[in-house]
Amino acid sequence: FGRVYKKTCPNGKLSIYLGKRDFVDHVEHVEPVDGIVLIDPEYLKDRKVYVTLTCAFRYGRDDLDVIGLTFRKDLYVLTTQLYPPVPDQAPKTLTPLQDKLMKKLGENAYPFTFEMATNLPCSVTLQPGADDVGKSCGVDFEVKGFCAENLEEKIHKRNSVRLVIRKVQFAPISTGPAPKSETTRQFMMSDKPLHLEASLDKEIYYHGDPIGVNVNINNTTNKIVKKIKVSVEQITDVVLYSLDKYTKVVCSEEFTENVAANSTFSKSYSVTPRLSDNREKRGLALDGKLKHEDTNLASTTVLRPGMDKEVLGILVSYKVKVNLMKSLLQFPLFPWWLEKKASLCIHFQSPLPKHVLNPSGDSESSVLKKFYFC
Repeated sequence: FGRVYKKTCPNGKLSIYLGKRDFVDHVEHVEPVDGIVLIDPEYLKDRKVYVTLTCAFRYGRDDLDVIGLTFRKDLYVLTTQLYPPVPDQAPKTLTPLQDKLMKKLGENAYPFTFEMATNLPCSVTLQPGADDVGKSCGVDFEVKGFCAENLEEKIHKRNSVRLVIRKVQFAPISTGPAPKSETTRQFMMSDKPLHLEASLDKEIYYHGDPIGVNVNINNTTNKIVKKIKVSVEQITDVVLYSLDKYTKVVCSEEFTENVAANSTFSKSYSVTPRLSDNREKRGLALDGKLKHEDTNLASTTVLRPGMDKEVLGILVSYKVKVNLMKSLLQFPLFPWWLEKKASLCIHFQSPLPKHVLNPSGDSESSVLKKFYFC
């Protein structure tokens, strides 16, 4: 069945209907946010009904706001007046969902459509710690409907309704070549080097997919490599307010091997980063979370050429790191990672859903059969 999400304000006089809560960023354009607001005209009297779309960045703690330190910044706000209708603010055309909902809900249903800018960040949240209270840090999107005499009037919770949505990116259908790199290191007391070549089996991975790491070693030294450590790190750059940078190991495995002196070695390894193994790591970046729904590790931030990074608030990237450990002392001979060149970074994305590949929509009978009350 198709889904329609509904949320009503506490006094029951205002309701928002959305056909979905995930809106896809295709890099060059973003899916419009379209919905319906159902109002009670007798309750409004001389007041107006507004709907806003807000993208906000939150970084800090609720208790710090009390002393005047505001850690929330609205990155993007769109506002439209629904009632009384303003001709130049009404949608020029109705989407199939809006048309069906208006027929079902009657004359007090009013449509709205927001065209989102392409330079906005995607929804991301930083995993809170055990002692953290209040809203999580990160970037979130919200559709809010409310009634007031004007936009400057204080908004009351009893006659306003908020619905959190997500701006998401999915993996492209076509991908580039698999990342590959090599490095060489010379050691004291050895006149010949140790050479490492490593590659991934593809460029983009879906969340939960195993990562195939191919390792080739040409050991012309007199050292013996006893262990190979493969790890995946998440790098989170907070580029608004603080320029903080966090590196979290989301997956790490050690493999016992024996690469003798003056020998070669080739083997493929598989590691799988999972959120379920990282629930206790405070500050880990996750994809934006909706109420009562689980999420996953944050997707890699995709940047268009010329984008202002500061507007994005939080940038997320990943790297694969390989360490070779020699016998006895067990310290890293040298690290190797897949981000020496920009083209070698590893990307985590979600697969493209069927409704994006085939956006024809459901029939009228099925679209309105299932309402989800938020």
